Amino acid sequence: MVLLAVLALYNFVPVIKMNIKQVFFILSNMDVDLVRGYILGFGIWAPIVSFLLMIFQSVVAPLPAFIITFANASLFGWVYGAILSWSSAMVGAALCFYIARFLGRAAVEKLTSRTALEKVDHFFKLYGKYAIVIARLLPFISFDIVSYAAGLTSMGFWPFFIATGIGQLPATLVYSYIGGMLTGTTKTFVTGLLILFAVSALMVLIKQIWNDKNKEVEKSV
Repeated sequence: MVLLAVLALYNFVPVIKMNIKQVFFILSNMDVDLVRGYILGFGIWAPIVSFLLMIFQSVVAPLPAFIITFANASLFGWVYGAILSWSSAMVGAALCFYIARFLGRAAVEKLTSRTALEKVDHFFKLYGKYAIVIARLLPFISFDIVSYAAGLTSMGFWPFFIATGIGQLPATLVYSYIGGMLTGTTKTFVTGLLILFAVSALMVLIKQIWNDKNKEVEKSV
């Protein structure tokens, strides 16, 4: 009912439609300064607007969440920015999970895409119980599509939510710390740093998975 109400407002209220298109353009432009300026323009309401932006990007996959994280750190300091980014991302993840759980795959494919969802399905089969944590640590895997995909599985909400929180926390802290020093001219540096962090995290997790599989083989023998 909430989604239908939002769609109705979008289609029949021109001001809302215009603002949503503006937000979509700002986030998809991948410009931290642009996002920062947009949030700052709301004055004392800036933290609330940032919170809602993070939820919006969660539902409308695959807009980049880390751009908002960088902007939050720049505006509110890296500590408060990290708290704001992490908590709002968690709410967005929960919303995506329940949208998928209650509305099913057909609705999720319309919000994302069938191809993207199939890739995440394969990712889940490949990494099993580690899939959520790994996905949260890798910036090039859509945060939102993973949340939707998890809602389509038999996974319970709390295991999903806890894994999301654990996986999202280190990335949020690192991105927030860097975001406090970020300017529009350092995108290349930040991109390199994100890739380095993601690869390092993936190597650690792959090692853990390998060790677990070896233990299972030893037990079977």
